[in-house]
Amino acid sequence: FVDAWPPRTEFLRYDLKSGQLVPAFDGISGTGLEFSKDGKWVAYTAVPDRLLWRAAADGSQRLRLTSPPFQANLPHWSPDGKQIAFFGSRGGNPARIYVVSFDGGALKQVTNGEGGKEGDWDPSWSPDGASLAFGATSAAVSADSIHLVDLKTGRISALPGSEGMWSPRWSPDGRFIAGLSASSWKVVLYDMQTQRQSELSSVSSGYPGWSQDGESLFYETNLDDASWWRVRLRDRKLERIAPLKNMKEVQGWFAQAPNNSLITGRLVGTDEIYALDWEAP
Repeated sequence: FVDAWPPRTEFLRYDLKSGQLVPAFDGISGTGLEFSKDGKWVAYTAVPDRLLWRAAADGSQRLRLTSPPFQANLPHWSPDGKQIAFFGSRGGNPARIYVVSFDGGALKQVTNGEGGKEGDWDPSWSPDGASLAFGATSAAVSADSIHLVDLKTGRISALPGSEGMWSPRWSPDGRFIAGLSASSWKVVLYDMQTQRQSELSSVSSGYPGWSQDGESLFYETNLDDASWWRVRLRDRKLERIAPLKNMKEVQGWFAQAPNNSLITGRLVGTDEIYALDWEAP
């Protein structure tokens, strides 16, 4: 007899006003979902096959954008909603950054290992859609930097002063890039004008993401005090949105969603017992 646990997830929507957590996108098993800027479309990675999909915001008009054995992660919409950037790989090779059309078609690889030996991870669009910022994995060493790829020329360059950052998130006005410090996973803010970093969180954190108006930054703290937080940029005021100890089913990742809400997910798979007959004909 063999015990197996087929992975399966469901999406949840968290209302920032009421504090209610309700299921969303019924029947879709996935993670890393992101809404397009106009709120009409979503992109996500399916679980368990890690294929990239896009769909209308009501879950209809689903279209698969990648094929096995390719595995995709953390899709992000271009500002005009016509393209999706993500990182992915085949056969255990280091990840690279790709761009694919909203309507599907061939994948365009736009990086070649500039993020480090662990691969190129987590792209973020510039507000004009002309460039992508990307970094390496959380295993990055202090010498690693955020890199920019010019999508028109293909030129890739490191951002001066961004050493030790990963998981970049470009602000809607283009002034800042939020990210995580490789050494301690604290949320840091990179100023594109001064080329300097400043710290926004004092503890291990993850999943930074901008509000639509660019006035606040959401993030999650880890370890014993796991919570969702929001920091207001103009005065660095912190607000705890929700302690995750009260939402044990939540996977961890979360992102902005329309109508003053957040999107997240939880595991819903169940253990199953299989019998194997050694002497079956």
